[in-house]
Amino acid sequence: MKLELHFAPLQGYTEDVYRRLHHDIFGGVNTYYTPFLRLEHGTVRPKDLRDISAEHNQGLTVVPQVIANGGAELEALLPFVQAQGYQRVDINMGCPFPLQTRHGRGAGLLLRPEKVGEIADVMLAHPEISFSLKMRLGMESCDEWRDVLPIVDRMPLAHLCVHPRVARQQYKGEVNMEAFESLVNATRHPVIYNGDIVSVEMMTRLQARFAGRLHGLMLGRGLLAQPWLAQEYVSDERLSCEAKRSLLLKLHTQLLAHFELRIPDEAQRLNKIRTLWEYMEPTLGRKQWKRLMKAGNMRNYLALVEDLFVI
Repeated sequence: MKLELHFAPLQGYTEDVYRRLHHDIFGGVNTYYTPFLRLEHGTVRPKDLRDISAEHNQGLTVVPQVIANGGAELEALLPFVQAQGYQRVDINMGCPFPLQTRHGRGAGLLLRPEKVGEIADVMLAHPEISFSLKMRLGMESCDEWRDVLPIVDRMPLAHLCVHPRVARQQYKGEVNMEAFESLVNATRHPVIYNGDIVSVEMMTRLQARFAGRLHGLMLGRGLLAQPWLAQEYVSDERLSCEAKRSLLLKLHTQLLAHFELRIPDEAQRLNKIRTLWEYMEPTLGRKQWKRLMKAGNMRNYLALVEDLFVI
């Protein structure tokens, strides 16, 4: 039996249009997560609200993610999510970036058990919402999760997603599978694994190693690099190079058409469409990838894309 697949939220990449097109063109993903909502001057940015709006997310399962530094911020964020008709919310306790952690958000919560307790209290006060939580092993030490797990375990969670790095690593260095296994064995919650999933073989190995103990897999950068990865895992069939190119061309064409309608400035539009390729260096090869990323204008860029899709 296959594990459930979840598409991780990545700011600037997995916006509503990308999620819809990925679902329609590639598929294989059970649940998509929005880039996190946060409070700015007591409210949520309009562009973030547009991203989670129900009209932009019809036909696929989407869970809004929020980031908060404690119970008060979480309580303030929930009405924005509920106003869009959502009954599920994912809590970000894993973001490693200093802009968030120094304010006690994301992975910064791992050093503030009292704030994690406040978040647990807010969850318990909202039984109408199904919550999930994404976390790291710690800020500096891979054992810091132990201080907050008793609090996390009293949360009413649908699942706990764990990225087995510490925040200071950000997305570099090795994941700590031994610490991850210890956490899996210690928590009462169903666990989803997230981190460096770049092949169907890796997904199969994770499923075998944690047989009966993993609830699912969350893919992020690996799925941006190979948008067909979830489909290959679910179907047990490997796509040909020609099929991959065809699907990728379809994704690029529809993304660009969307941006042409919404971004009048050509330079801004070029910068935006290039985000499609940012994680694809291993897929395209260094030389081709570098040329795409350095194209100085839309005409040169489109010529390079045309060469890329010549079969």
